Amino acid sequence: MNVMWITNVPLPNIAEKIGISNQPLGGWLVGYIEQLKKIDGISLSYAFPNSLRVDGTVDSISFFSFDPSSKDVVDQFVKIIEKCTPDVIHIFGTEFIHSYFAVQACRQLCMMNQTVISIQGLVSVYAKHYYAFLPEQVIRNWTFRDIFKWDNLIQAKKKFEKRGIYEKKTLSFASNVIGRTDWDEACTLQINPNLKYFKCNESLRSSFYNHHWKLEECEKHSIFVSQASYPIKGFHLMLEAFAIIKKKYPDVKLYTTGSDLVNSHQTFCIRDGSYTKYLKKLIKLYGLSDSVFFLGMLDENQMCERYLKSNIFVSCSSIENSPNSVGEAMLLGVPIICSDVGGVRNIFTDRSDGYIYPADEPYMIAHYVDRLFSDEEKMKTFSQNARSHAKKTHDRTKNIEDLLNIYNVICQDKRC
Repeated sequence: MNVMWITNVPLPNIAEKIGISNQPLGGWLVGYIEQLKKIDGISLSYAFPNSLRVDGTVDSISFFSFDPSSKDVVDQFVKIIEKCTPDVIHIFGTEFIHSYFAVQACRQLCMMNQTVISIQGLVSVYAKHYYAFLPEQVIRNWTFRDIFKWDNLIQAKKKFEKRGIYEKKTLSFASNVIGRTDWDEACTLQINPNLKYFKCNESLRSSFYNHHWKLEECEKHSIFVSQASYPIKGFHLMLEAFAIIKKKYPDVKLYTTGSDLVNSHQTFCIRDGSYTKYLKKLIKLYGLSDSVFFLGMLDENQMCERYLKSNIFVSCSSIENSPNSVGEAMLLGVPIICSDVGGVRNIFTDRSDGYIYPADEPYMIAHYVDRLFSDEEKMKTFSQNARSHAKKTHDRTKNIEDLLNIYNVICQDKRC
């Protein structure tokens, strides 16, 4: 069986071969690829966006790049597909416009029934949650950077909505999708009721299968939030909760990734967007400057280490499908507090794996943090339960078997 993947990022070994920087993204793809390579009768080709339009072979995988900004991108896809002669075309994600162009190429080649799309996030739905309970004055604010780039929060939401238009078109033409939660099943079938929906859980990055959290080795009274870059991730809500937590636990520390907003040089403030400016305002308002730490961009091993050092992991997003960050924390056994959004309840059980709270009630984060900080046995119980649960959800052997079964079903459908 010839399988062709179309993704958002190159694999690390491909990035190295063509001489581009390898961003710590898509690491979970590597595990899938390594498993598929070991299966007799499977040959792989891999396509990803890159304006250089390179192609080649690395570790027995044929790779091709396409330029998503080019006017002939559909023709590029047609030529790549014709070179690969795939039995199955697997498109990962609908968030970017190249997925729409890839589907147009598949339609031209009469291969839609041999094409399957994995649902990651859904920007057409995420756009509705973009403001994430922000105050109206923050939403409508403009900074110097926002004016220069014409990109305040309202414009950022509009960009999601524009991408969402192509996402809906992509799904309206699709025959097959792979999802993993009630949320993505509901959303995709409401866009296109004629879709054939397959269920397949995700496998995660390798490091998270090889370690486990221990209460005795973590930093006491520390909290980790994996992202803070834009409103959907809810870091402004976490800061509200953190201000409450700090009153009872003065030594508490909050860690997240991204650029340092506490110690950034004054001359760089003109680069701040409205959301960054608001986060800085909250940190100053609540007197949190000595307790909030930004760690920059972390690779897979650094992320794993940060989870293991943390006393509690919090997912405070306004919308998610099944967040990989929660899955990774569960695999490691880090005690978790998670907002009740999207497909979270398909991977995480309230009061067994950790605590779930309403996304617009940050004071409940503070309440559950206090419960965990004051009850070490509860933390250990949640840790054990979450690990056991995640090992089933993210079982690599089971998930690759399910994926191969899906491939076998769709590659036999030769209708146009």
